[in-house]
Amino acid sequence: MATLHSLAFASAVSHTLLNQPRSLSVIPSWIVHRSANSLFNGQSLQLAHSRLSPTRWNSRKCGPITMMVKPTIQFIQGTDEQTIPDVRLTKSRDGTNGVAVFRFEQPSVFDSSGEVGDITGFYMIDEEGVLQSVDVNAKFVNGKPAGIEAKYIMRSPREWDRFMRFMERYSNENGLQFIKK
Repeated sequence: MATLHSLAFASAVSHTLLNQPRSLSVIPSWIVHRSANSLFNGQSLQLAHSRLSPTRWNSRKCGPITMMVKPTIQFIQGTDEQTIPDVRLTKSRDGTNGVAVFRFEQPSVFDSSGEVGDITGFYMIDEEGVLQSVDVNAKFVNGKPAGIEAKYIMRSPREWDRFMRFMERYSNENGLQFIKK
């Protein structure tokens, strides 16, 4: 709740109201909409009206609050992978399907897998949701884990476009470049 609260008051419009006592339920809907129209992209959420605090505005209307989700990759749900992968893409000539192969050398999941749990799959998480695959293989050298290869298969142009949106966000966040071969 604190994260949502700070996001709602981050806009310049709500900055003018800083000296007024308020709670999340007394934010007029136009303030939330103004902050949602910024360059900040994210997921809209609806918050229900709290009946615990009095309001000065018409509180029957709930406005969306935009949340940002950092694009990340996980092998264990809830544990972000810190190693940046080498990604190889292939796409059919007709554009109906494609495959993305992610190779992680010395992934950080090996450092924490004993403490957190087992690798349950390959999860690509961003503001649109989660893309996932169970096609995950570990590479061992001299009996010790050395790398992970994960495949994500796209079976339609819609899945390809969704994957490319994730990769654009992930690459911008982690400084990756696309090199066509």
